[in-house]
Amino acid sequence: MERLQPFTRDIPGFEVAPFNGGSKFRNGDTIMARITPCLENGKTAQVSILEDGEVGFGSTEFIVLRAKPGVSDKDFIYYLSMSPCLRDKAIKSMVGSSGRQRVQQGVLDNTEFYAPSLPEQIEIGRTLRALDDKIANNTKINHHLEQMAQAIFKSWFVDFELFGGMMLEDWREVPLGEVVEMSTKALNPQSCPDAIL
Repeated sequence: MERLQPFTRDIPGFEVAPFNGGSKFRNGDTIMARITPCLENGKTAQVSILEDGEVGFGSTEFIVLRAKPGVSDKDFIYYLSMSPCLRDKAIKSMVGSSGRQRVQQGVLDNTEFYAPSLPEQIEIGRTLRALDDKIANNTKINHHLEQMAQAIFKSWFVDFELFGGMMLEDWREVPLGEVVEMSTKALNPQSCPDAIL
C-alpha cells in the first residue's frame, strides 16, 4: 500500500519478498485500496511492473479489478475505478470501526454505470492513458527544470561562481524581514476582492 502514490496510475517501485498472503495481481489489473483513509486519498493504481506471466501480491486491503476478456478493457477499468461514480459509492459503502473502515465489495459488485461497447472502452482508455502519459512526462520535465534552476541559483548567489567565487562589493547580507513582508494570517478572498490568487 505504501508504494502507491495518490491519484497516480503507475506504481513507482516494488520489493521482492516470499509470498506470505495478500491480494494477488498481474499486469493490467487495477488495485484499489479498500480501507480508510487510503481509498479517500486516491490509492488506486494499474499494475504494469511485473514480468510477462509473473504474479505479484500486496496488501490484503486491495480490491483487485481485472478486465474480462471480450467484455471490458483494462485501461477503461482503471479510469472507471478513479471516477466519482465508482469511488463515491465505494467510500459511502465503508463500514467498520473508526479509522479501520473498509469498502463493502458487494456494494461495488452491484454498482451500475453506463458501459460503452468494448471498442469504445478501448478508445476511451487509450485517450485517457495518452493524457496521463503526457502529464507524467511534463512532471518529469518540470522536476528537471526545477533542479536546474536551483543549481543555477546556488552557483550564482550562494557560491558566487559567476563572480569568481566572491560576493560583489555592493551586495550585503540582510535579514529576510528587510526585503519581504511576512504574514501568518489566512487570506480571506472576500476581504481582498482585487487579490490575484
